[in-house]
Amino acid sequence: MTIPDDHPRRESLLSRQKIVDAQAAGLLADSALIAHGRGEAFDYLIGERTTDSAKRAEMEALDRLFRAKSPVISMNGNTTVLAGREAICLAALTNSSVEINIFYRTEDRMRLLLSEIHNMKDYVMENPPSDEIESERWRDMVKSVKIHGENPDAKIPHLKGPRALCSSQGIFRADVILVPLEDGDRCEALVSMGKEVIVIDLNPLSRTSTTASVTIVDEVKRAMERMVIMALEGPLNSNSDWDNRAALVDALNEIGRSTKLLSS
Repeated sequence: MTIPDDHPRRESLLSRQKIVDAQAAGLLADSALIAHGRGEAFDYLIGERTTDSAKRAEMEALDRLFRAKSPVISMNGNTTVLAGREAICLAALTNSSVEINIFYRTEDRMRLLLSEIHNMKDYVMENPPSDEIESERWRDMVKSVKIHGENPDAKIPHLKGPRALCSSQGIFRADVILVPLEDGDRCEALVSMGKEVIVIDLNPLSRTSTTASVTIVDEVKRAMERMVIMALEGPLNSNSDWDNRAALVDALNEIGRSTKLLSS
C-alpha cells in the first residue's frame, strides 16, 4: 500500500494496513480489525494527537514501571503488530519483561506472535533509540528482556478459558503491569490480585479504563513512542498523588473541546 508522505492521515492509514496484513498472515483474529476500528473512532475525537491528560498519564505510568519490583508489559496481537519494537525498547529501559498474552488464543497464533516479537527484539538490539546510548550497552539491555508466553503455567483467578492463562514468571508474579488494549474482565481480575494495572485505551468510558490504576487515553504506538523518549532520561520521580478518575474526566473534556471545534 503506497501512501504519500504528505497525506494528513498517513500514520493512521499505515497502522490500519499493518493490522489488515497481520490478520491475513494469521497473527490476529478476525475481531482484531473491529477492535482497531473502534479505537480509530475515538482517536478521531481527540484529533489523532497525544492530549495533555494523556501526557500526564504516560509520565505516571513510566514512574510506576521504574519503581516496580517485577514490571511486565503484556502484549496482545494488535499491540505486538503496532508497537512491538517500542515495547521492547521500553522494557529494556525500565527493566521490564514482556509477555505475549492474547484473548483468542490458538497455538498457531501464539507461535506467530512469539516469532514476531523475537524478530523485533533482534531488530531493536541493533537499533538503539538514541545515539547517546553506547551500542554494546544497549545490546546487553535488550538481551536481558525476557519474553514470556510460550508455555503458560499459571492462571489468573476468577477468569475462565484460555484468557486466564499466563506465565508464573511474567504476569502472575508482576506487581506492575502495562497492558495496552486490555479487556475489562481481565483488567478487573488483575486489579483484584493486588496489581497496579496501567492500560492504554482510546475509550475513556470502557470498563478497562475505569478499572485500571492508570489509564492512558492515547493511540498505542504514539503512547509507547513518547514513553520510550521519556524513559531515556531515567526515572522521573514525580511522586504524584494520582487520581485516575480525575484523569478520565480530563480525557473526556479533551474530547469535548475537540468536538466543539469541529462544530464551530
